[in-house]
Amino acid sequence: METKYEVINQLSQKAYSKTSLSKDEIIELLSCPEEYTHLIFDVADKLRKEEVGDEVHLRGLIEFSNICKRNCEYCGLRRDNQNLLRYRLEVDEIIATAKNAESLGYRSVVMQSGEDGFYTAEKIATVVDGIKNSTDLAVTLSCGEFSKQDYKMMKNAGADRYLLRFETSNKELYQALHPDSDYENRIQCLHNLKELDYQVGSGFMVGLPGETVEILADNLLLLKELDVDMAGIGPFIPNPDTKLANEKGGLLIDSLKAVAMARLILRNAHIPATTAMGSLDPKGREKALNSGANVVMPNVSPMKFRELYALYPNKICITDDPGHCRNCITGKIHALGRSVAKDHGHSLKR
Repeated sequence: METKYEVINQLSQKAYSKTSLSKDEIIELLSCPEEYTHLIFDVADKLRKEEVGDEVHLRGLIEFSNICKRNCEYCGLRRDNQNLLRYRLEVDEIIATAKNAESLGYRSVVMQSGEDGFYTAEKIATVVDGIKNSTDLAVTLSCGEFSKQDYKMMKNAGADRYLLRFETSNKELYQALHPDSDYENRIQCLHNLKELDYQVGSGFMVGLPGETVEILADNLLLLKELDVDMAGIGPFIPNPDTKLANEKGGLLIDSLKAVAMARLILRNAHIPATTAMGSLDPKGREKALNSGANVVMPNVSPMKFRELYALYPNKICITDDPGHCRNCITGKIHALGRSVAKDHGHSLKR
């Protein structure tokens, strides 16, 4: 009988060799004991090097509004959280922030917000147009659900990418966590974005209450089915201002396994080492970069608003100015023997 080590090693090599894994095989790898996870991480890192290279793409994160109409159970920005001081940047402030990011050497920015009704598709399009006309930045939007026509308007203004995570592929769990949202509409939004020729990012949280390893496997298979250009994966971190405040939260090791599996399944997609991983472990982002990730998204938002974008507690780098963040992450990347990419980091699937 094969040992657990042999099973994990064989399945890891099978995934590396472009052979599709069954759901049961994905579950086997996701259930890998921690002492054997290096087998998965090593092949994922090797495949990352071959498929996307040693360069790490930096994407400056602009958190431009923490106002949200949704009431997602896990999120600190949820509508019913009365303990959070709300803010939004004005159009000119967002454009100025993007210009500052470019001056620091970023080639790409991510505009992220809650679902703030003030920021209609027209207003977001105005911001995108302003950024594209005054910089050479690639622009990713991460502003929630809109109609296909609205997405088209933002695309026509110059938006290159859209990030819309589904968080879980299980419809029942999705509905429990998103009481005023609809799973089918979420997935339809992703299809609409693909049809409009956005570079599409999606992803999920690891360790949500009620999650199983079977659901995690389905999450990865959904990313493959959607053929995403970017896969964002990070741990669930309980927020004290939500109903899930006392839940256990996700483990870094499980998130790292999911990142490695995403690399093996999606091959040449961009995969970030998420801030949430760095918030769980000071070396969390570096560990992700050694497990298949190739993107980091440092915060370039104005410092006075950083702590108010409170998705989860103990978020790293909220007191560091953008210039310091840029130098700090560059140093961490160089220490891994990697380099910072100088191009826009567009999808490799095109």
